[in-house]
Amino acid sequence: MDANTIAQLLLNARAEGKRATVDPVLDQAQAYAVQDALLRELGPVAAWKVGAKGPRQEPICAPLPARGVLSSGVRLSGAYPLRGMEVELAFRLGRDFDVGDRLPEQAEIIDALEAMLPAIEVVESRLADYPHSSKLTQLADLQSHGALVVGAAMPLSAAVTDLLRTEARLSFDGVEVARTVGGNPAGDVWPVLAWLARHCSLRGMPLRKGQIITTGSCTGMLFADAALKVNAEIDGLGAVELGFGQRLR
Repeated sequence: MDANTIAQLLLNARAEGKRATVDPVLDQAQAYAVQDALLRELGPVAAWKVGAKGPRQEPICAPLPARGVLSSGVRLSGAYPLRGMEVELAFRLGRDFDVGDRLPEQAEIIDALEAMLPAIEVVESRLADYPHSSKLTQLADLQSHGALVVGAAMPLSAAVTDLLRTEARLSFDGVEVARTVGGNPAGDVWPVLAWLARHCSLRGMPLRKGQIITTGSCTGMLFADAALKVNAEIDGLGAVELGFGQRLR
């Protein structure tokens, strides 16, 4: 299957609340081509998700459509059968940031950012064979993006942005299910953000003012199952929450 065919099958799955059987994606170039085709139909990019499996591993990323970037307290409706939850540190850009074919320095990145935010990444899949589908095929499916729910913005803080010291908590219906310190495998957020800035510029989709960047899970992925309320906290940054099936109280 070519990128456009795979994208159309994934779009149909989204619209119908079902899952699709697609041929395995062969390489990163095809995965990102599928993402591009999806975004042509799903609308403007309001955020990016990026992460790395280790300090010396190349990151991967996905653009996130505006319709799936939501504020804390939202009640999610529709098809969310998987309900994978990840607590993440996110940033908001204060200006356009087109770096061309170079990796920006940390000081440049900090200058381009205007705020940090706590976030919950809701993981969902349109793939019939998830979680056994290939990582490249999952990457094509917007890196298994369901929704990104963000809390209140705060000024940047060196203590919070140090991923080795970031303390995060996740609760389902008031019961704590995860508490971690330094749980993000990337280890250092600045090389990841530098990679993303260069990737986006070379891809012809440079980072834009107001976009949010979420930087990988601090807790790993946990499944909310039948939980009606999900709450996440990052020390020094604050809380973010979402609900299923009823309004939050």
